Amino acid sequence: MNNTRQIKTFIGAMILATASTVAYTASVSHSQHGYFALAVLVLAAASSKLKVKLPGIDGNMSVNLPFLLTAVVNLSAVEAVLVTAVSTAVQCWPKKPAKFNAQQMAFNLSTTVFASALAWLAFHVSVSVTASTTMGFALATATLFLGQTVPVAGIISVSEKKSAAPIWWNLAHLSFPYFVLSAGVTSMVQAMSSHLGWGLALAVFPVMFAIHRSYRMYFGQAMDALQPQTLVRAAGAGA
Repeated sequence: MNNTRQIKTFIGAMILATASTVAYTASVSHSQHGYFALAVLVLAAASSKLKVKLPGIDGNMSVNLPFLLTAVVNLSAVEAVLVTAVSTAVQCWPKKPAKFNAQQMAFNLSTTVFASALAWLAFHVSVSVTASTTMGFALATATLFLGQTVPVAGIISVSEKKSAAPIWWNLAHLSFPYFVLSAGVTSMVQAMSSHLGWGLALAVFPVMFAIHRSYRMYFGQAMDALQPQTLVRAAGAGA
């Protein structure tokens, strides 16, 4: 990876932005959700191992997004950040014989945690202003989408000395349908949970496994038709 100083500066800026955002959200959120938070954390970590390789980019996408959205909408900021951080660490932890890359892990964690903290703020501010959970949910999903894809496009742009806009468009094109699908799954769970309780979240895991299989087939076909370009390994959505 070239442009080492610029890359380190970019990652440092992401870490600083993440720390500031998390500190603020933590200061305005104090509720705890016990077993529900633990269940979401376990399911998010488990589903984060279901990954698909993104064509044209040296990176992967996990199918844990519905659980991250569930955490953003239902849990406190600290709990949502914890769910995101743990599931991202599980997703990005290298398999042997690959070596652990601290810089890569720092970027992945800061990107996903930053996106989740912003999404949490977007949801709760929107609900407090508009009194519409639907609007808040849509805004949280959009914030999570942009918060994950824009920094990834940025680090690729810096490392490869390429324009960020087409890189982001490629990431958005690949990941946007998954965000829409995940938002749909999460909204259905939200609508039904008031009647069946949070245990319904357990039923989402088989659904996400089916989505994982479908995405592997779809991207497998796309990779056959596309000459990959080695850009950067990142986790999350296009991340």
